[in-house]
Amino acid sequence: VVHHTAGSNNYTPAQSAAIVRGIQLYHVQGNGWNDIGYNFLVDRYGTVYEGRGGGMTRNVIGAHAGGFNSGTVGIALIGNFSSATPPKAMQDALVKLLAWRLDIAHIDPLSTVAYTSGGNLKFKAGKVVTLRAISGHRDTGPSECPGTDAYNLLPALAKRVAATGLPKIYAPSVQGVLGGPLRFRARLSTVKEWTVTISGADGTVVAHGSGTGALVDWTWHSPAVKASYKWVIATDGALSAEGTIGGPVKAPPPPPPPIAISDLVSTPSMVAPAPDGTSATASVTFSLSVAAHVTATLTDALGNSSTLADADEPAGASSFTWDATAVTDGRYTLTLTARTSTATATAGANVIVDRTLTALAVAPGTFAPGDSAMLSFTLSQAVPVQITVQQGATVVATLFSDTLGAGQHTMAWDGTDGLGTLLPPGSYTLVVTFTDALGAVEEPVPVVLEAAPAQSDPALE
Repeated sequence: VVHHTAGSNNYTPAQSAAIVRGIQLYHVQGNGWNDIGYNFLVDRYGTVYEGRGGGMTRNVIGAHAGGFNSGTVGIALIGNFSSATPPKAMQDALVKLLAWRLDIAHIDPLSTVAYTSGGNLKFKAGKVVTLRAISGHRDTGPSECPGTDAYNLLPALAKRVAATGLPKIYAPSVQGVLGGPLRFRARLSTVKEWTVTISGADGTVVAHGSGTGALVDWTWHSPAVKASYKWVIATDGALSAEGTIGGPVKAPPPPPPPIAISDLVSTPSMVAPAPDGTSATASVTFSLSVAAHVTATLTDALGNSSTLADADEPAGASSFTWDATAVTDGRYTLTLTARTSTATATAGANVIVDRTLTALAVAPGTFAPGDSAMLSFTLSQAVPVQITVQQGATVVATLFSDTLGAGQHTMAWDGTDGLGTLLPPGSYTLVVTFTDALGAVEEPVPVVLEAAPAQSDPALE
């Protein structure tokens, strides 16, 4: 998964290592990760840096593509390539790095894979996504990374990777059960002679097969004995594919408990700080499937984020409040990230901070026909306003639609549809919709219309 760091492109070779160290400090101290999220980084001069420790020799899981970290390798280009082309030295180094890493995994650079998402804001958990063997970060989640210019280069780079370091062995597999026929299969990058060798625990060769072609396909009729064997698929000049079969049967470890965030709600969804600086808070409620460390961030339309909460939370229902008094007007995304030692889950909700309309209220909250409910609110500026009555999502009456000036406003609702017809008793919502720099913004307030009091029959008195 190819990324860009989105930082400056104007750095010297001597500054590259300091940039990598800065990314490490941010990922560890800012994000709370145990190392850099990327497995590797490449600078504009062609220098390759190990990111997350140990990834040169082991399959280390990074933290670079939420929901797609397991089974992937994250490589970050140092710089911003939204409208700049990665330099030739950077491209050449990226090609060599990809060719080496995919060769170790025996993956065809031009192939695709069906990946089951672990869950993020673009692909919910369980969604099967078809990815190229060499993909961009934007293919896995809600991001423009690695920038348009770098992303558009990936198909051509993949072709260069496929032609680098040949010959290669792709997709080795073993089908069958020890004690019966075991079928060894693989693809070669070209037509060549190939061999399959089976060795015992002491290194003694117990079976051998060979052939010529672009496809490896050989079957070993294995003995029905409890033993451990090593298999090797090889062709001259290529990195061999190998593995083990048999040995003591061990029960697989139990899978870690799934982690999920549900029922995320921020109330109210539109926070209206008062002009006098009075504290304006919103309550966030959510539920966790397992205990986890939860981080809540508020992100504006430009991608700037601030942390609202960062704490360990138990399984089940949880909540916290956040203060919007110092938050500028705008449309925001509230993102919750829950982490355990083995898994991560995210959930999001839309939030608006807008000071145009404040002090929205209705009194009384319950009234009977013949009386009225008085709606009141204050505007900080002149804006178009529409006031409707809704039952559920259905608009049953429009009470007002015009421009109102700054100041306090009131409007009485007598329980009719605006044309004189009394509406049935029940729960309703008075919705004030105003249009300002953020577009159309709705503010709801509930009200209950009671049934008309029973009338006595004079004939019975």
